[in-house]
Amino acid sequence: GPGSGPESAGNGQAWERVAAASPARIWEIRRVLRRRLVVDARQRLRASWRQRGSSDAELGWTQEILDENVLTIGFARRVPSYKRLTLMLHDPERLRSVLVDPKRPVQIVIAGKAHPADEGGKQLIQQMVRFADDPRVRHRIVFLPDYDMGLAGALVQGCDVWLNNPLRPLEACGTSGMKSALNGGLNLSIRDGWWDEWCDGENGWAVPSADGVEDAGRRDELESAALYDLVQNVVAPLFYDGGEAGLPGRWLEMVAHTFRSLGPRVQASRMVRDYVNDLYLPAARASRLLAGGGVAGEEGRPSYDAARELAAWKRRVSMAWGGIGVEHVEAEDGLRGPGDILMVRASVSLGELSPSDVAVEVVCGRVGEDDEIIDPVATAMTLDSAAGEAGIARYVGHADLGRPGPFGYTVRVVPRHPLLATSAEMGLLTLPEAPAGMTNGDLR
Repeated sequence: GPGSGPESAGNGQAWERVAAASPARIWEIRRVLRRRLVVDARQRLRASWRQRGSSDAELGWTQEILDENVLTIGFARRVPSYKRLTLMLHDPERLRSVLVDPKRPVQIVIAGKAHPADEGGKQLIQQMVRFADDPRVRHRIVFLPDYDMGLAGALVQGCDVWLNNPLRPLEACGTSGMKSALNGGLNLSIRDGWWDEWCDGENGWAVPSADGVEDAGRRDELESAALYDLVQNVVAPLFYDGGEAGLPGRWLEMVAHTFRSLGPRVQASRMVRDYVNDLYLPAARASRLLAGGGVAGEEGRPSYDAARELAAWKRRVSMAWGGIGVEHVEAEDGLRGPGDILMVRASVSLGELSPSDVAVEVVCGRVGEDDEIIDPVATAMTLDSAAGEAGIARYVGHADLGRPGPFGYTVRVVPRHPLLATSAEMGLLTLPEAPAGMTNGDLR
């Protein structure tokens, strides 16, 4: 790790130092970790076969499974049906061809547990074990029982790629992939859970999902085929591309970028800090304000006058929010480049509300493959002219243009009151209506 404590682990500069290590050094560390996993997996598999009744005389082959020089993919987690442990088995022959490819072989290490009452999960494990027992592939794919923290640690450290293929959008988070990233692993996952937020195309690969396909069998067929194609045609070639000095240069660039982009973010310390600064402290301040800022009466109880005031304001704003609308958005003409400022104007219908009841903001950021704004930044707009007889108020603000590449912006209206803990507290938000035919990424 980059340091000895949680603060250093969440420090971007510390992870920058890790990423700046020489490619040869990173590659050697990855090879050592892979070798440790191979040794551990052989011992665990041998013990498992003994429990199944095999004698030592029958288990010589367990000392030949896996290879410390072969691309290693890990899959380890609970085994409810939505996590689709057996998606990779959808086309067994195609999977065999990936595993035993003569030029670019792949090996997969799998671990997991089903709930004792989950019969479906147990059946999925049985299917995987039957496939992994096949003498034609058992040197390239193993299922390790008794999944525990020790085994999890060996897997997230030793695997080059971390596989996650849940049924989108049922994955709540999927934190095992975060642990792999901290050890120099690259993620290969359906864009769900945390990976949907932090995949940037440089720290791993997104498996295309067939969200709109209702037939479950057809969806599994499409997504498993996409997974095979990615592994065979993209992931494995990068891993085995010897390049200069026998090092896979592009692969190691992705590992270094993973350290930089995910190292400071996938930390419990960062999570707790965000909760405290963004939620708990604002909520605590709001609670003190709502208590009335003092005591009333002989018993010394808070007056809660401010709470009554806020409750009345919330009722009024909620009832009138339907009259809020972003009528028009325009930006200055002319060419703009990274680092420039784009002036934005908006006409907003306030209905029965006043400018003091709302905040109007420019939201901008880089644009993803589906025209969504990624890592949006919100900047407050200022009132340029108050609402006239038509109830239209005009606002002006700016969007800061970041790095080169696709850029998008829009305008949003949210409630504003000094006693609100956050602007999201009421669950009210108004955006411009998208042009006909556009359902995502309003770039006006």
